[in-house]
Amino acid sequence: MGLLSLAIWTPIVFGVLLLTLGCEKQAGLVRWLALLGALLGLAVTVPIYTGFEIGSAAMQMVEKSVWIDRFNIHYHLAVDGISLWLVLLTAFITVVVVVAGWEVITERVNQYMGAFLILSGLMIGVFTAADAMLFYVFFEATLIPMYLIIGIWGGPNKIYAAFKFFLYTLLGSLLMLVALIYLYNVSGGSFDLAAWHKLPLGATPQTLLFFAFFAAFAVKVPMWPVHTWLPDVHVEAPTGGSAVLAAIMLKLGAYGFLRFSLPIAPDASHEWAGLMIGLSLVAVIYVGLVAMVQQDMKKLVAYSSVAHMGFVSLGFFLFNDLSVSGAIVQMIAHGFVSAAMFLGIGVLYDRMHSREIADYGGVINTMPKFAAFALLFTMANAGLPGTAGFVGEWMVILGAVQANFWVGVAAASALIFGASYSLWMFKRVYLGPVGNDHVKELTDINAREFLVMTVLAVMVLYMGIHPKPFTDVLTPSVTELLQHVAVSKLK
Repeated sequence: MGLLSLAIWTPIVFGVLLLTLGCEKQAGLVRWLALLGALLGLAVTVPIYTGFEIGSAAMQMVEKSVWIDRFNIHYHLAVDGISLWLVLLTAFITVVVVVAGWEVITERVNQYMGAFLILSGLMIGVFTAADAMLFYVFFEATLIPMYLIIGIWGGPNKIYAAFKFFLYTLLGSLLMLVALIYLYNVSGGSFDLAAWHKLPLGATPQTLLFFAFFAAFAVKVPMWPVHTWLPDVHVEAPTGGSAVLAAIMLKLGAYGFLRFSLPIAPDASHEWAGLMIGLSLVAVIYVGLVAMVQQDMKKLVAYSSVAHMGFVSLGFFLFNDLSVSGAIVQMIAHGFVSAAMFLGIGVLYDRMHSREIADYGGVINTMPKFAAFALLFTMANAGLPGTAGFVGEWMVILGAVQANFWVGVAAASALIFGASYSLWMFKRVYLGPVGNDHVKELTDINAREFLVMTVLAVMVLYMGIHPKPFTDVLTPSVTELLQHVAVSKLK
């Protein structure tokens, strides 16, 4: 068993172990076991980074063994510069979510913690799978723990939200399965992604494959107009569920574009780039405007996630080094910032049991430490220079200007909208006189909450001030991908 297998199966084994501990009296043991599993899961990803050869575009840490011999399906894992940081981000956010839910979750603690650990392993499996069927299994399996997290620990309309989440994402994935079977037949009975990248395909098959993959990945990102499930799910999901959904699960769709759509159907990707850019700009601008009128804090941040992920899909389909690298950096940065935003809202919700902006006001007077963290994360969400939220968006805007000046101008307008809805929410919730008696009774963050906020604040500032470690890892892989996409594969 190699490092990648350890990264996948360590949290899954701990998650399954937690499911066997059902007694409420064992809640303390469950929490510590969950933390141990999450920390070990993070620890085994560290040597993946330290052993990674920076400057190489090759797939590294390769593990391959026969899984289903009859159909030539392999348990085939590998990482490159594109997937490495996503693996580390997943393991990191899992630790944060376990700590964040420490005292908050009091019912079925073992199932809650177990679901998150299993989900963590499955998501790392998606980012490391080099066999298409293995990718599909992990990709679909992530739905199950998240469905349970929303459906069991969610809000009043949790069943509706869980069904909507499951049906939307499953429906898109069925078309992807058809595409995988087609490619399996065309390639002579192989599910190896590297072999599929070299297949010469006609214009029509490429277009059909492109839209089959689009159906699966656009829903997951989510791109406009198939984004409507996300705000409903975020509002109903527990705080940890929202954090993982925004920080990691949305990236599964974006990652799919890089592994399937662009390299397998490069000519179709170029042909339909205009459509993708248009949909991305609608997400960036229109959904940003929609975020401005939200009265629910979670809904506002959910719509802002759609707008930020619009930068990701925009960057991919501009086909230059700066924009694609910026889009991947934005994926990682959004992981830190969105997790921090949702966990911050969770801190307030745990005390007041309300997400309505109108129910707050003057929180800075009673929770000054927390308000300082909230200001930093709000600024990062708005894309303030010096924070993680700025780097990726700036790179995508620069790449957009290189490709088309007016696309760059339209993308840059999102920074104004981002500042508007983020700062307006901060003003109404935190500033001014104390809004009501409930706000007067609020207590500032405890040591556990302070630790969670501090860890996320450090990452947001570190990535904003010193993004070089992130870009150095991914640049060679991005360059190789773009060289591959630039070569026509038409028969």
